[in-house]
Amino acid sequence: MKLKAYAKINLSLDVKGKRKDGYHELDMIMVPIDLYDLVNIELAAEDRFTCNVEGLAMDSSNTVVKAVTLMREVYHLDQKFHIHVEKNIPAQAGLAGGSSDGAAVMRGIQELCKLDIPIEELAMLSKQVGADVPFCVMAKSAVVQGIGEYITPFDVHCNFDILLVKPPMGVSTQQAFSMLDFSKCAHPSSMAVRKCLEEDRFEELAHCMGNSLEYSAFQLVSDIVKIKTELSEAGFEVVLMSGSGSTVFALTRDQALLNTQAEKMKAKGYFVAKTKIVKG
Repeated sequence: MKLKAYAKINLSLDVKGKRKDGYHELDMIMVPIDLYDLVNIELAAEDRFTCNVEGLAMDSSNTVVKAVTLMREVYHLDQKFHIHVEKNIPAQAGLAGGSSDGAAVMRGIQELCKLDIPIEELAMLSKQVGADVPFCVMAKSAVVQGIGEYITPFDVHCNFDILLVKPPMGVSTQQAFSMLDFSKCAHPSSMAVRKCLEEDRFEELAHCMGNSLEYSAFQLVSDIVKIKTELSEAGFEVVLMSGSGSTVFALTRDQALLNTQAEKMKAKGYFVAKTKIVKG
């Protein structure tokens, strides 16, 4: 069985504060995009986990293995699995590459083992694998709150193309959160962004989108600022960093602009992808 593990971007990300348990309270708009890893999962005589990326650890630290372990423990499974991941989503990019793989594995095991589990139950369970995994299990545009476990899907009626640009250096999520200064970082309104997406108000998106973690990431990876500036000056209506970085995304309805800037950014040695929101 082969599953698409879709990446995500954050069209808004507000870190509202730090909780007593050490986690941060979030209010975000997250959307799945048509950039994905391919996860092949089959029943096997013994567990085997492989990946096309040389050097990527496929051990207990990997979301794929964590997902298998969790499903086996909770649902008392005896089955063994061969899982191969074909990576297309870069690491430390703010695109939920690892989370999407873990989510795909949980959905795959649910189907292979014929488990009668509501998708909402699977999503709630998956938060034990990682904060972004519940959203990736649902794989629908949504308001995401708490530490990532409260998901309110909605329909997007606003069409645009997305250019992803990632510099070679990534950003550690833990470090980005540790450097937060709540008095200096952005605090966008997820409700305002949701309204733009639902009501096709593309021109208004630039005025309400934002990302609290840009403040930290700018200090860690200077290329993020450089990419944002270049894309904004090129004419993209909206330019923002996704998640904790280091990927910058730009939104436009201008195909010529999209194609021209994609080639320019590739020539600079950046990871580049042209994509769209996955709907339905």
